[in-house]
Amino acid sequence: MFEIFKNRLEIIGILETVTALRISAGRSSEPIGSDLPVIKDALGRPLIPGSSLKGALRSRLESFLRGIHLDFAANPAQELEWSITPDRMSEFKEKNKNFKPQEKEEKLHEFIINNTDLVSSLFGSPWLASKFQIRDLTVSEPEENWFGQYQERDGVAIDRDTETAGDGKLYDFQVVPAGTPFIFHAVIENAEEWELGMLMIGLHQFQTKQIPLGGGRSRGLGVVKLIIKEMNWVDVRDENDKEKVNPNKVITYLKKLVSLNLNSPCDDAIPLPYTWAEAFIQHLNKKLEKLTDKLTNTTNIPN
Repeated sequence: MFEIFKNRLEIIGILETVTALRISAGRSSEPIGSDLPVIKDALGRPLIPGSSLKGALRSRLESFLRGIHLDFAANPAQELEWSITPDRMSEFKEKNKNFKPQEKEEKLHEFIINNTDLVSSLFGSPWLASKFQIRDLTVSEPEENWFGQYQERDGVAIDRDTETAGDGKLYDFQVVPAGTPFIFHAVIENAEEWELGMLMIGLHQFQTKQIPLGGGRSRGLGVVKLIIKEMNWVDVRDENDKEKVNPNKVITYLKKLVSLNLNSPCDDAIPLPYTWAEAFIQHLNKKLEKLTDKLTNTTNIPN
């Protein structure tokens, strides 16, 4: 089904390194320099790929939801553990191949939405586009916050038999110094309230320094803190029916964009993140009740 613009949340802030950060660009082939340099942008400044932060956030939310029920978070790394496996998708398409194109499209859309796990509904899957985008994080105001200096640290591989440094196993690696601020910029479009709540819970883990990034985490590297400075919210759905879009709200939003009033794209007050988090908790409870009822009904089937 074609996507219709319904809402948009823009989050802007700073991700600050509390301890040194190492996101490796791989082993260097340069004759001089660090064995394991960090990822840099075209100007030689440190860079945090948006995919690294998004992956760490997704992994933490998956661990939370699996603690409630395994069906709430599929394993994206194992094809057979996806909420919708390729075989299951092929089976569904074969079953509905004789329907008209429009009806077939509607059935496919409904099948994907109803069978996608909670985390994939926000972060995406092979069958569903992600609603959540994070830009690569560059250094904030590099003229003031970045002095072109990296730290070099030594590493060594230990021989397990002798418990000493292995022959030729010495190496050095590069890290970004503690206190380096990176620009955080994320956009979420067409999300349900419970999905926004799930995201708020995940971002809170970064705000409280609970999710480290990069390599060397067991050594204390990669501790970061997210500071959210701005949240811009626009919702063009009808106030009386959230399933419908209000055309006048869309036009108003587009007019404000054209007038370059980008700091306040909509007059709607942003809902409190706590409201979204509560919607997420309620959604979890409903899903859990359905799974419990389904299990009870299956167990009570007479022989």
